Amino acid sequence: MKDRTDAAAEISRFDLSQARAGAPAIMAVINRTTDSFYESAATLDEAITAVAAAADDGAHIVDIGGVRAGRGREISVAEEIDRVCPTIEAVARAHPHVLISVDTWRHEVAEAACRAGAGLLNDTWAGVDPQVAEVASRNKVGLVCSHTGGLDPRTDAHRNRYGLHAGEIVDAALAGVIDLAEAARTAGVPDEKIIIDPTPDFGKNTYHSLRLLRELDRFTATGLPVLLAISRKDFVGEAIGDVAPEDRLHGTIAATALAVEKGAAMIRTHDVRATADAIDVTLAITGEVVPRHTVRGLR
Repeated sequence: MKDRTDAAAEISRFDLSQARAGAPAIMAVINRTTDSFYESAATLDEAITAVAAAADDGAHIVDIGGVRAGRGREISVAEEIDRVCPTIEAVARAHPHVLISVDTWRHEVAEAACRAGAGLLNDTWAGVDPQVAEVASRNKVGLVCSHTGGLDPRTDAHRNRYGLHAGEIVDAALAGVIDLAEAARTAGVPDEKIIIDPTPDFGKNTYHSLRLLRELDRFTATGLPVLLAISRKDFVGEAIGDVAPEDRLHGTIAATALAVEKGAAMIRTHDVRATADAIDVTLAITGEVVPRHTVRGLR
């Protein structure tokens, strides 16, 4: 197990206020599904094992989802709650230092998840249910404001209106997350609990997603912490060829290093240890942290 003794590991529960540029938090993906595009923790035992491994490898946050982001069979509210809430309760007991996020766009699931112990609502479908922000306010938890270009949940981008070469995508995505952040404030969510996510691949083709990464500093310049969910995504696969998710790790790490250098505050990942290493090396190069172990040429 890698020893990670940063401030986040010293407190009883990771605090969103710690997620700032210069010390990115790692959010581990825990999919309580049977049909996720890369890997799933389909049973409660598998999910608990996955969380333990992620925490050991340096995850500050675990993002527990019960519904595949893309197309698939309909999952009812009740089934989604049954998938995520027992996992949240078990994780809250076993890993009190880890912040629990729930990946949902439904206010009913968000409410149940907060009661079970979630401290962050990762609404990846851009506020399609505005009551999610009200749940965040009422339960005093964090909220991720994302951009999906107006897509309905679980639909794919197809010839969307941004154009092939993505010239206006950054303006549109930035305006979208700022509008949602303002709606969250109006609902009563304080600034220190609002996170923005430009959301590559959701409502976007590869040109759009690459442009968002290229201009990520426009998002970090808002002063709100930026979550970047790029792990093994399609734009990574298309950037290096016709590459399946299982072969996208190296490309993902390259994108992660760039995102860290540009000020991302949270990195959502399937590969915690590789991401932690990428963050350490990137910040050592930029001079924001000191190397963890330095003896070569010094003795």
